[in-house]
Amino acid sequence: MSEAATNLEGLLREALIPIEPPEGLAERLESTLTSITEMAADELEAWELSAMRDPRNWVRPTAALVAGGAAASALVLLRARRRAAHSRRGLGGGVDLTSLGRTAESALRDLESEARKLLGDR
Repeated sequence: MSEAATNLEGLLREALIPIEPPEGLAERLESTLTSITEMAADELEAWELSAMRDPRNWVRPTAALVAGGAAASALVLLRARRRAAHSRRGLGGGVDLTSLGRTAESALRDLESEARKLLGDR
């Protein structure tokens, strides 16, 4: 039983080795999310208020709103995470509470900045 558990543990350790994602994955993901956000915005721009009287016309604008909102949120988080990873590389050694607070404030500013870019400073 002990040998089987050790063998299983070794197999799991081998299977769960972290791997690096492909080089262009972040850029492809960002461009895809950007295009989804832009398509949703275009769909909402083309939408006419007079069409809202009929509930059958609510599907497309609702789908555009949900898809665009999800893509925009994911894009904001992706860009903020990339900035945080970039700034973390510049840090050396341990992290104290003061630098942790500054990092959190910086992350919130990055999120706000990216959200403003996507919303067009509305």
